[in-house]
Amino acid sequence: MGLKQAIDEGIIPGPRLLVATRALVATGSYGPHLAAVEDLPQGAQEADGVDNLVRAVREQISHGADVIKVYADYRWGPGGAAQPTYSLEELTLIVQTARSAGRGVVAHSSTAEGMRRAVLAGVETIEHGDGGTPEVFALMKKNGVALCPTVAASDAISQYRGWKKGQGPDPQRITEKHRAVQAARQAGVTFAMGGDVGVFPHGDNAREMELLVQDYGFTPLEVLRQATSGNAQIFHLADRGRIAAGLLADLVAVAGDPTQQMQALRQVQLVMKGGVLYKQP
Repeated sequence: MGLKQAIDEGIIPGPRLLVATRALVATGSYGPHLAAVEDLPQGAQEADGVDNLVRAVREQISHGADVIKVYADYRWGPGGAAQPTYSLEELTLIVQTARSAGRGVVAHSSTAEGMRRAVLAGVETIEHGDGGTPEVFALMKKNGVALCPTVAASDAISQYRGWKKGQGPDPQRITEKHRAVQAARQAGVTFAMGGDVGVFPHGDNAREMELLVQDYGFTPLEVLRQATSGNAQIFHLADRGRIAAGLLADLVAVAGDPTQQMQALRQVQLVMKGGVLYKQP
């Protein structure tokens, strides 16, 4: 949030940011977990039950959250498997509290039940979605919930763990991701663009877009729309995402034609924000 403020106040140049601050997690369901150590610092805020959840949502908004991030499922305990965390009632309360302050809620979820609860509660996006079933994706379509598949994160983690891409069978993580993305597309789910950058290096963000085309069957134009007008619509940003009179003059130009080759996105030649040039050939 401090970085966003510095950009908005003109102290440093930078992009327009939507900030989630600290995600909300159920007590005991978020790492790191070390049995011999108590009260480890967390990158998220633990909160449970009616009073604590309402307070936690409002605290994050007071710190500047544009959206509220929640973990609808996660690993329980050291080495545990992903399982649903919050109840449907708790998730619904989070969404209602955020909406009353004009904020939407986005959900990390990789299990079918966690996804189902999050969708019924009224979240706006599901991040990951690996364990989604045709029934869950149909529910997402019905309720207008977008999927951010984060295929680049799965690709990176698998390679960190020794997968030699193109050699031998795909690991289970990759197989599940392909199945989930295909099922979501068949159900007509809207796709959001986001790669879970940080799992792989910042600055390599184009990796998500490239993989969606190379490995998951999207066309370059579909992916470009996800990253621009699509994300703008999902996050209710009516003043950007397209080139039209009256919208923000936020533009980039690349060397080449990204509708034919996604790799062109790595050759940014011009950056304009609000009609001001920050980079030019």
